[in-house]
Amino acid sequence: MILDLLHEFGGWSWIILGLILLGLEILAPGIFFLWLGAAALVVGAISLVVWGLGAELWVWQVQVLAFLILSVVLAYSGRSWLSRNEGPSDEPLLNDRVGQLVGQTATLEQPIVNGVGHVRLGDTLWRVKGPDMPAGTKVRISGGNSDRLDVEGV
Repeated sequence: MILDLLHEFGGWSWIILGLILLGLEILAPGIFFLWLGAAALVVGAISLVVWGLGAELWVWQVQVLAFLILSVVLAYSGRSWLSRNEGPSDEPLLNDRVGQLVGQTATLEQPIVNGVGHVRLGDTLWRVKGPDMPAGTKVRISGGNSDRLDVEGV
């Protein structure tokens, strides 16, 4: 039944699939469906041209294979083209929480004993690493990673 429909629509079935995939790109952005939709449109255009010529080699298996190969080639080349054209960000620390905190000062909420203590920044209690200091000491954040901040006395 589906093969009958595909044969009846001919190359237009690939065009319709391509437009559906491009519509999915609008609903679920991420630039992945764009390459699949473009591959389907190319296979559809080739099918419309070849269908008029009555080529016996352009069977549905060859069409699907062409679609798969084109999808991989377009996705890979599109990804490399987009990554090559990335410019510097106007917000380089947007997703770097620790990087945003470097240079800020805070007051130790718990003393640093044996190199480990705690400081409150906003509504978060951060584990800090630094020289031993009593609670209430002002410290400056000098670095860190996702589970602790490095501090030094001010």
